[in-house]
Amino acid sequence: MGMILGLTGGIATGKSTVIAIFKEFGFPIVDADIIAREIVEPNSKGLEAIIENFGSTMIQSDGYLDRKKLGSLVFSDELKRKKLNEILSPFLREEITRQVEVKKKQAALVIVDIPLLYEGGYDLMVDQVAVVYTPEVIQLPRLMKRDGLSENEAKKRINSQLSIEEKKKKADIIFDNQGSQENLRQQVIDWLKQKKFIK
Repeated sequence: MGMILGLTGGIATGKSTVIAIFKEFGFPIVDADIIAREIVEPNSKGLEAIIENFGSTMIQSDGYLDRKKLGSLVFSDELKRKKLNEILSPFLREEITRQVEVKKKQAALVIVDIPLLYEGGYDLMVDQVAVVYTPEVIQLPRLMKRDGLSENEAKKRINSQLSIEEKKKKADIIFDNQGSQENLRQQVIDWLKQKKFIK
């Protein structure tokens, strides 16, 4: 039976860099963001639930979800954001659980990449949680630069998640991303060696 490692962090703290390192060593990844896109594809139950609750104006002419429109709606309204999470959570949880079950039979270590890991209670379904940590003073300008957001927009996105300091406190493992990418990479490799997943 493989170990299930939940991986989380804040927006723009360097999670995808860590995922790339795990991928490089061949460990299977269950990616909640990819699953979140799949469960709202045209004709899916997830998309039907969005139309039911937020109206058909959220759908583009090609039948796909208008992510930008939905994003700007839910990031500016806490209640609507909660509603969206409530609607999609069962579909997301079901598919994440299914993929974890399949992959843990194939590998000694399975990485479950979930941005809202603590918020969604997914820490209960993994063996340990690793947090990719960057303090907000680095996170904020990084996010503004990466996504071309104003300071206000970037703050809204950061504040829509549990604070990175809270995540750091709860974590079993911390990959500290305040230094170079090489330094971050070394931390991941050291952990893999320590746990005997690689030599």
